[in-house]
Amino acid sequence: MAFYSGDDAKGEYLYKFVPSGRHDAANPKASRDLLDHGTLYVAKLHADGSGQWLALVHGQNDLSAEHGFPSQAEVLVNARAAADRAGATPMDRPEWAAVHPKSREVYVTLTNNDGRGSKQPVDKANPRPNNLHGQILRFNEQGADPAATTFTWELFLLAGEPRGAKGKDGQPVPANLTGTINGDLFSSPDGVAFDAAGRLWIQTDYDDAEPAMQAMGCNQLLCADPSSREVRRFLVGPRGCEITGLAWSPDGKAMWANIQHPGISFPASDGKTRPRSTTVLITKLDGGVIGS
Repeated sequence: MAFYSGDDAKGEYLYKFVPSGRHDAANPKASRDLLDHGTLYVAKLHADGSGQWLALVHGQNDLSAEHGFPSQAEVLVNARAAADRAGATPMDRPEWAAVHPKSREVYVTLTNNDGRGSKQPVDKANPRPNNLHGQILRFNEQGADPAATTFTWELFLLAGEPRGAKGKDGQPVPANLTGTINGDLFSSPDGVAFDAAGRLWIQTDYDDAEPAMQAMGCNQLLCADPSSREVRRFLVGPRGCEITGLAWSPDGKAMWANIQHPGISFPASDGKTRPRSTTVLITKLDGGVIGS
C-alpha cells in the first residue's frame, strides 16, 4: 500500500508514504491508524526514464544534524527542505496522482510552472521553459509494488496547442505553448482519477482570461484512453471556474463533479445571481455507464 501526493507549488516535489502496516479488509478499524507509522519518500527522476524514491528518514540521504536535521521530527516538519537536501527533482506544480485499477500504473498531473527555465532548470520530466500548460507523467513501480523504491517513468502527454498551430497574428505558436495531445486541447491538468473500467479522467485549472488560454476555452473535464492516449472533452464549466473533485456510483452510471469558484452567475446563469460553487450530478439519458 502507498499514498501518493504532490506539493502544489512551482518547483516542489512528488511524495509517497508507505505505511508500516497493511490493510486488513476483515478488520477495517485497524486501517484507521495506517497513516500514523511508515516512511515518507520523495521522487528523484533521472533523464534515462528511471527513478528513485528517496527516504526522508533522519540519518539517510544527508538528513543529519550536521545538515540542519537533528531529528526525524525536523525532517518531517521541514519536508521541503529535506527533499532539497536529499536531491529530489523539482516539479512543475505536482497536483493529483491516480493509480490505474488494473495495471497499477501511476499518473501524476503537473499543472504548470512559468518559472521553469529561470527558477528551475529544464529537464526531461519538466521539458518546457515558461511552462504555462503543464503535463501528465506516467510511471510504473518496480514489480508493480507500491512499496518499491525504484520506478520507471515517461511523459504521458504535454498539454497545450497542437504542433503547427498559429496564433491570431498568423505566427506559429511558441514551443513552450505547444503540446502532444491526441484529441481535444486543454491546459493545466489538475485533478485526475480513474473509473472502474480504467478510463482516465482529467480536470483542469487555469485562468481562462489569460491570452495563452484563448484556444482552450473554459476549464474542462476530459477523458483519456491510457492505451491510445486519445483525449476527449466531456464537459466545460462556466467562466472563471475550476473543475475539481470526482466520484462515481458503484455501478458507474452516475458521476459527481464540482464546479468551484465560478466567475459568472452560476448555476442560475441569469446575469444577476451571485456565483455559487456547485456539485453537478451527471447521468446518461439511456441509463448507461458514464464514459461508455
